[in-house]
Amino acid sequence: MSAKFGTLRYPNAQLERDSDFLEIKVVQYEPPGFDTTGNQGVRLRSSSDSLKKNIETPLGSIFLPIPETIQDSNGVSWGEDSINGLAAAGAGTVLNTIQSDTIGEAGQNLVGGTENAIKSLGGDAGTGKLLNSFFASKALNVFGANTSLGGVLARSSGQILNPNMELLFNGVQLRSFNFDFDLAPRDEKESNIVKKIIRTLKKSMSAKSQAQGNNNTSGLFIKSPDVYQLVYKTGKDDHKFLHKFKPMALLNMSVNYTGAGTYATYDNTAPVHMKMNLSFQELNPVYAEDYDKGQGAEGTGF
Repeated sequence: MSAKFGTLRYPNAQLERDSDFLEIKVVQYEPPGFDTTGNQGVRLRSSSDSLKKNIETPLGSIFLPIPETIQDSNGVSWGEDSINGLAAAGAGTVLNTIQSDTIGEAGQNLVGGTENAIKSLGGDAGTGKLLNSFFASKALNVFGANTSLGGVLARSSGQILNPNMELLFNGVQLRSFNFDFDLAPRDEKESNIVKKIIRTLKKSMSAKSQAQGNNNTSGLFIKSPDVYQLVYKTGKDDHKFLHKFKPMALLNMSVNYTGAGTYATYDNTAPVHMKMNLSFQELNPVYAEDYDKGQGAEGTGF
C-alpha cells in the first residue's frame, strides 16, 4: 500500500483566499472490476466510480501555481463509412432473418428477403450489367485475376456502385493534458519542498513490484501506479470557471535541472532554476451526462 505524505506546497508562501492554484491529489488506484452499474447490465463500473472513496481520502496533495498555459480539448471519433445499394439490400435480408422467431420463419424470411432484394434492383436499367459484372469478376478471379465488381463495372460501363458515403460516429477519445512548471526555490526550505514534490511524483507514477498487503517479491505480478485527481482552486474553493478533470494517470514526467540554460546551485546543491513537464491522460472519456451532475455541472464543465 502506498504511504501517505501529507501536503506539499510550492511556492512556500501562504496562499491567500483569492489565490488561484492547481491541486494535484495523489490517489491509490482502485481497479474498476467487472461489476455492472445500477440497472445497466452491460455497462461496467468505470475507474471514476471505483476511485470516489480514495479521492476523498488521498495519499496527499501537491499545490502548484496555475500553469501559464491552460487549455482543454474535447474530441470524439467520426469516420467515413459507405455501403452500396446491393450490400444494403443484403443487409436488410440478413437483419430480417436474425430477427425472426423460429428457424422455419428464418428460412422463409431469407427466401422472401432475397427475392425482395432482387426485385428492388430490377427496376434499374443497369441491373443487368451489374449482375453480369458481378459474375464476370468472380470468373476472372478463378483464372488468377485480381479484380473486383467495381473494377469490372467501371471498365465495362463507365460507372460504379453508389457508395452512399456518410460520416458516422466511431467512438470516444480520452483527453490528455500537458503542464509546464517553472521551479525556482528562493531558500533552502523551499528547495527541499521542490525535491520532495519531484520525488513524490516520480514514485507515485511508477509501477509497484510488490503485491499489495504482503512481501511477495517473486516478480510474477506488478501493481498499478497511483493515479491523480487534479482540481483548479481559488483559495479553498473549486475554481468557478475553469474546466474540470476526471481521474488521470501520469504518463510522462520530465525535469530540466538547468532551467535557465546554465548549471547553478545553492550551497545545499539544489539547482536554482528547474523546469518540470507533466503529461496526464484521463482514465475515462467524457460523456454528455457528465455535464448534468457533480463537478461537471459547475463552470465550463469538463
